[in-house]
Amino acid sequence: MAEARLGTAPPPASAPAGHADSFRALALGSLGVVFGDIGTSPIYAMREALGHTRSGGTSELAVLGVVSLVFWALMLVVTVKYVVFVMRADNKGEGGTLALMALAQHALGDRAAAGSSFIRRSGFVFVLGICGAALFYGDGLITPAISVLSAVEGLKDAPRFGPLFAPFVLPVAAAILVALFLVQSRGTAAVGRFFGPVMLVWFLVLAAMGLVPVLRHPAVLMALSPQYGVALLAHNKLVGFAILGSVFLCVTGAEALYADMGHFGKTPIRAAWLAIALPCLTLNYLGQGALVLAHPEAAANPFFLMIPKLAYWPVLLLTTAATVIASQAVITGAYSMTQQAVQLGLLPRIDIRRTSETIAGQIYVPQVNTLLMVGVLALLVMFKNSSNLAAAYGIAVTGTMVITMLLAYVVARHAWKWSLSATLLFEIPLISIDLSFLASNTLKIPQGGWFPLLFGAAIMIVMWTWTRGAAILTEKTRRDSVPLADLAEILRSRAPSRAPGTAVFLTSDPDTAPVALMHNLKHNKVLHQRNIILTINTAETPRVPEDQRVEVEPLNADFTRIGLNYGFMESPNVPRALNQLRRLGLKFDIMNTSFFLGRRSVVPSSQSGMPRWQDKLFIYLLKNAANPTDFYRIPPGRVVELGAQVTV
Repeated sequence: MAEARLGTAPPPASAPAGHADSFRALALGSLGVVFGDIGTSPIYAMREALGHTRSGGTSELAVLGVVSLVFWALMLVVTVKYVVFVMRADNKGEGGTLALMALAQHALGDRAAAGSSFIRRSGFVFVLGICGAALFYGDGLITPAISVLSAVEGLKDAPRFGPLFAPFVLPVAAAILVALFLVQSRGTAAVGRFFGPVMLVWFLVLAAMGLVPVLRHPAVLMALSPQYGVALLAHNKLVGFAILGSVFLCVTGAEALYADMGHFGKTPIRAAWLAIALPCLTLNYLGQGALVLAHPEAAANPFFLMIPKLAYWPVLLLTTAATVIASQAVITGAYSMTQQAVQLGLLPRIDIRRTSETIAGQIYVPQVNTLLMVGVLALLVMFKNSSNLAAAYGIAVTGTMVITMLLAYVVARHAWKWSLSATLLFEIPLISIDLSFLASNTLKIPQGGWFPLLFGAAIMIVMWTWTRGAAILTEKTRRDSVPLADLAEILRSRAPSRAPGTAVFLTSDPDTAPVALMHNLKHNKVLHQRNIILTINTAETPRVPEDQRVEVEPLNADFTRIGLNYGFMESPNVPRALNQLRRLGLKFDIMNTSFFLGRRSVVPSSQSGMPRWQDKLFIYLLKNAANPTDFYRIPPGRVVELGAQVTV
């Protein structure tokens, strides 16, 4: 569910193979980042699924059927789909919706347009990519709200003091979430070191909580047979769709296994899931089922009623810590998703701050943090309890899972060169399960599922408007520009006055003369001794090796074309990249260089190709984009901005 989430993990996935300590550290770190969401699902998933059965979860068929559905959802959706199939589709080791989109584009033969940050996309893959990214944001709003609120609701069942704490559940949950968002700007390195160990304790406690009821009532083990799940759905008929929608809550967060693959590696994540997370979750769900079989009234809240009274407060505190960790992983996942979207040209430049000088994944995005905090608090006020939030939860996740399978089909057919029959053998059963869950979750739309869909739709409109507007603006600028080769010939025959030093002109199209260069010639009547036409390109891979960072193409004595290549998970640093020119034999002094940026004042046009409202939205996004000086880390004292008015 997150995209390359925390930069707080142990050593990167590229650690030497066979190194036992490194492998254990990666597996432990993945518990705290990858499995935070799915690991906290037992708090509410069984309660919601049992509550949607005809008997309210009190009959034997209801209990065994729900446990059976939960177990096979974990096996088929998480283990078979993600661990076995989807995790094979890595983009240079990275996973997640946007990484998969870039991989699918590459498989279809799409390439980044030369000299432009705007990517030529196949319509199918592009729409799927932005839908998946938008739905992730919608899901990211609900996860912190439902996770923390469901844990704090344990106060209502606290021995002796439950009724006393009941009125304070919502304020306490809101206070925890606000504090969580406020500390984001400080970075999560220190807290992150404890995520893995805390979640390891959490999973072991889940297993211990479930083991005792299972030993007392081993009949619940019959639920491991799929026949009980099928029988429950057949008995409940149309109500079975509502049950499936609630059962799906047990696998929310499964996307994280794929999204965080690049940070921890396939093998540690797979090992952590198969050796720790899956057995512990299974035991806990079986234990909840055993408790309800013995005490049907426990169906109202089996997770908290399963906790022994003497251990209630320590387990409640551990539960709250686990949900905070799950929320933290989603928040930082939104930061990484935003960074990728900006680099891929799906969003305008946004203020992205690094909170660590040594860990590349440690970033903080103030606008996204504020948006998430406001959205999460709005959800608490609107829905008030975790049961109501559960009604809104799932629709965005199922949509993302369906998109993942569609993109995986493209990769399997065109990148792996699988035969059609082999691809469909995997795709049809798995996507059928996803579509079943998606259909069941559509029943939640009137009860609150509209919220993440509405939020996701708004993000999609922003992404589509930005990419479409950027394409129109690029095309219009190209039509009105002079080819750089032609300009070089003109200047050779009619040489202007010379200014000492080096001028760097940033442009998205290296084949045409930058607007800033033309204005400098027109108004200042000068040309620097050395002129660099600089283009920053985004590759279809997560990262670009340092030896492929800089591409140099001398045009003549006056002009040199330089391309800086970055992966979609990297933040551009122009001065650092230009320092590599010395290794290529080019003298370059950053303090004797002027960076010329063209600042365009865009006005709407009736012939833009977009509706008027979309023109205005694009102009608003353009005006509020982060300053390129800051975004590309150019020394402010070396920047010259030249403006021009353009219609779009």
